[in-house]
Amino acid sequence: MTLALESLCDDKGFLRDWQCWTPAIGESFATLEKVSLTAQHWEIIYLLREYYGRFDASPANRALVNFVKQRLGPEKGRSIYLMSLFPESPARRGSRIAGLPKPKNCL
Repeated sequence: MTLALESLCDDKGFLRDWQCWTPAIGESFATLEKVSLTAQHWEIIYLLREYYGRFDASPANRALVNFVKQRLGPEKGRSIYLMSLFPESPARRGSRIAGLPKPKNCL
C-alpha cells in the first residue's frame, strides 16, 4: 500500500472516510486485492456506494445480492456472479474497493 493511501485507511485497510474516495483510489485498492476492474466491476462498485449512501452501512453478502438483483436483475443479482467479480467475499472486497467501511459481519 502506498504511503498516501495508507494514511487514508483504518487499521483493517479500509478507507476511513467514504466521501474522500475517487475512482483512482478504487483502482489502487483493486490492485491490492488483485482484481482487474472491468465495466462489470464498476457497475457493482457504484451500487455498493449507492447502498452505503442510502443505508449508512456496507452491505453483507446477502444484502448485496438482493440490492444488485433489485437494480440490475436476476442475472447479476446472484452470489455466483458477484463471486466471479470479487472472489471469496464480494461484500468485503467490493466494499474496500468502493472506499466503504468493512461490513460488520465480515472477518
